[in-house]
Amino acid sequence: MAESFGSSFTIVEVTADDLSPSEPKKQLWIALAKPSQALTVVLAAVPEGWTAELVVQNLTEEQQRTLEGLNLKPGDVYRLTSK
Repeated sequence: MAESFGSSFTIVEVTADDLSPSEPKKQLWIALAKPSQALTVVLAAVPEGWTAELVVQNLTEEQQRTLEGLNLKPGDVYRLTSK
């Protein structure tokens, strides 16, 4: 039986291992998935060898509305920013 992705946004920080020194090494991604599944779906979207970890942060109401405007489906991921 398949497990539901849920309907909450989870923030994931991704660390790149192969970018040039002038490019940011860390990126923030959002996953419309439970924390237990967010790492897996984000790692599936980035190049092999990159690492990811959950960011423990509550979203503000404004951030939540902005993310809802992306119209992501359960299990979808979206790169928010580079750090």
